[in-house]
Amino acid sequence: MSGIGRVLVIVYAIMALAATGRSFVQIVEKFDQAPLAYTLSAVAAVVYIVATLALVFAGSRTWYLVAWIAISFELAGVLIIGTLSLLLPAIFQHPTVWSWFGYGYLFIPLVLPFFGLWWLVTHPPHSAVAAAPAEEPAARVSW
Repeated sequence: MSGIGRVLVIVYAIMALAATGRSFVQIVEKFDQAPLAYTLSAVAAVVYIVATLALVFAGSRTWYLVAWIAISFELAGVLIIGTLSLLLPAIFQHPTVWSWFGYGYLFIPLVLPFFGLWWLVTHPPHSAVAAAPAEEPAARVSW
């Protein structure tokens, strides 16, 4: 992995650390105040961790599929939670990583999955099976 792929993995790793730290503090210190919001922050943390690992190992077909699932889930999560946090603010009085489309994280949670999916589309895994050599044509008999 090189170039934009490395940058993408670094940003996902930073988001994984940030979301993990945030959710840990929220759950330990004040889980009883907003269990839904803080559980969603923990879910976001797990998604970022899985996406980071999957992107690192995306050369394998299995990890490539895991990356697709994790990043698609992330996109759905940020869109659904972001929309709900705007439409039903009473439910999200305590912010999550994905509240207001990632406003607390400079909207990186909203933009990041689009870059992740773009990278997956443009960098499919290498085929595990090498192409079989072409058969040689049968020897010609010339009279």
